[in-house]
Amino acid sequence: MTSQASSPSDEAGLETIRAVLPARSTVHAWIRASHGGTPGRLTAHVDGDAAGAVETSNSDEFEFRPMTLERGGETAFSYDPATTEISVLYAFLEPRVLEEGVRLLHVRPANAAPEVPGGYHFRPPFGWMNDPNGFGRFGGKPHLFYQHYPHSLRWNNMHWGHAVSEDYLRWTHLPIFLFPSDELAARANGRGGAFSGSAIVLPGAEAGLRIFFTEHVKDREPEEQVQFTAISRDLVTVEAADLILPTRPAGLGLTTDFRDPYVFPGPDGKWKMLLGTRDREGGVILLYETDDPAAAAGWTFLGTLHRENRFGMTAAECPCMLPLDGPANDPTTRWALIFGLLTSRDPATGRRNMTLATIGRFDGRSFSVEFEQELDFGTDAYAFQAFVDAGGPVGIAWLANWTDISREIDMPTAMTLPRRLALQNGALITPPVSGVESLRQRQLDAKDFLDGRTVDLASGSVEILLNLRQAGNAFRLDLEHPEATVTVQLNDDGLSIPFSVANAKASPRYIAAGARPSTIRIFLDVGSIEIFADDGRWTGTKRLPGFKGVSAVRLTAPEGNIIAAEIWQLGL
Repeated sequence: MTSQASSPSDEAGLETIRAVLPARSTVHAWIRASHGGTPGRLTAHVDGDAAGAVETSNSDEFEFRPMTLERGGETAFSYDPATTEISVLYAFLEPRVLEEGVRLLHVRPANAAPEVPGGYHFRPPFGWMNDPNGFGRFGGKPHLFYQHYPHSLRWNNMHWGHAVSEDYLRWTHLPIFLFPSDELAARANGRGGAFSGSAIVLPGAEAGLRIFFTEHVKDREPEEQVQFTAISRDLVTVEAADLILPTRPAGLGLTTDFRDPYVFPGPDGKWKMLLGTRDREGGVILLYETDDPAAAAGWTFLGTLHRENRFGMTAAECPCMLPLDGPANDPTTRWALIFGLLTSRDPATGRRNMTLATIGRFDGRSFSVEFEQELDFGTDAYAFQAFVDAGGPVGIAWLANWTDISREIDMPTAMTLPRRLALQNGALITPPVSGVESLRQRQLDAKDFLDGRTVDLASGSVEILLNLRQAGNAFRLDLEHPEATVTVQLNDDGLSIPFSVANAKASPRYIAAGARPSTIRIFLDVGSIEIFADDGRWTGTKRLPGFKGVSAVRLTAPEGNIIAAEIWQLGL
């Protein structure tokens, strides 16, 4: 639950943010001096009495300043806009923050989240977001951390944002969890920060977690990227981090890419760590392990676990690995190794930055591949991260990839729908989590849709289900979008998402070649389309431009090909 209130102050020239807050509220403020001559200052009053103040002389970047309000009541936060800028201001009660989240009091327009009526994908409450980090269940609930820059809708020095859920779909926003180093936080120059990583349950504790992350500092020598670990005992605040891997393995000809530690329990009971890198031939995934039951130290390099050389000098990144069809310690269990390939290009379709899923057996030191498939033919389910929950493996991805991103383009940043992972008929399937049906708010009449007439979709937040008479029966679904031409099509070539944007270069061909599904499930939201065919045997995710959804849809198919259809309006 978030709210914001701002009004002129009683004092001339001051701006005031007002809210009624309870006693012992913790307030997180990010402030910046408007120019170098005068410090920026934010003061708090409760029921007219002074309750605290924070300030900074930094005019290059917003600086984090916490305060605690001993008393509760009508609270006024005041500042002089001639000397002070406020990026973000939120409040929370520490004893109840995991249940109630933060209350957003102020965010400036430059980093305010876009209005997305009816939207149901995870989005940050402000600022930029990319890779999911530390996805797992802690303290009995799913937690999601993510790459985050709070002060703009574009990428910059990385923080970790944080949210918690009961069902993977409805998220409560928590305080920002992890910050860049003081050196990097001083300027908004995009030099690095707390890059991607993972989290495990803190061994031997009733609650708590241990995180692993890459610290990136551009042009630092000899290593731009090194690995850190830190713990959180309350699932909200993180203690000081310790450096655990200060250098890349020597003698392998690796580039400075050395990032995204993913830690998981191996089949031999030891903690394992994957890291992504590259050499002159392609992407490389490194394997480490430790005998330390707390996973805090003693990490030893075991060797190269996997490499991908078919796409040139691409960087393997955001690796994750987990057992699919049995316990980790069973030698017959198949494991999934999933990773992105930064800068990869498929010569057949022109698609970039693909994500591969390799399935095989893992004995703790070596991985024997049985088969491979692409995780998502739309390619915009990037930086996929998964873990094994009580009901089986669950994963989530950034609903974008770096192909369409630049510092000049804002985007409706979001995560994909969370997805299950399983083996079925010799393939990896990734359907949405079962609770996604709870997003259905009302069913639309599908008669006009089946008759080939255009159907209005209101906000565009809908689920469309199609049952085909026979596997592979052809159809075409044309979607009306204000900034793109978007189609979902099944024909003899396979299942595809023909896509183009006016006055832009030709788009890649987003296709699952040869796919012949019999059921199609399509989720539309502002900024995205996600297709799950045959329970996720073929999955296609495509980011759509702008901040408006698909307004209407029209189905074309030979008579008798579609035997049933449903359309559901969705929302949280």
